[in-house]
Amino acid sequence: MAAFWESKTLEEMTEEEWESLCDGCGRCCMHKFKDEDTHEVFYTDVACRLFDVDHCRCTAYEKRTELVPECVDLRSKHADQFRCLPATCAYQQLSKSRDLASWHPLVSGDRNSVHKAGISMQGKAVPENS
Repeated sequence: MAAFWESKTLEEMTEEEWESLCDGCGRCCMHKFKDEDTHEVFYTDVACRLFDVDHCRCTAYEKRTELVPECVDLRSKHADQFRCLPATCAYQQLSKSRDLASWHPLVSGDRNSVHKAGISMQGKAVPENS
């Protein structure tokens, strides 16, 4: 039997399935700049004020879009708006009909595999208000 991410589109996924696609890298929680001419996105290592740099998680995930208006709720966006996400992001990968990386926790079975692979911002992010 195929895994849900191999048999469903992003739009067909349940809330639980959708949320489980997040690998916990934290890269989307970093401040970024977008080149207006090329639309290329440049990431910084400066974290959103809600980002816990030690645990690589949002401290107010359920209220994030209320507390930080520029925070993007991906579920309400069309796949072509996923360009602001890192190339390694599962939402980005699946929207382009690509497989999840071997280090993705759903593939590896290890929630820490994203950190072990050096993909996450754990130990790299700088708090916004420091």
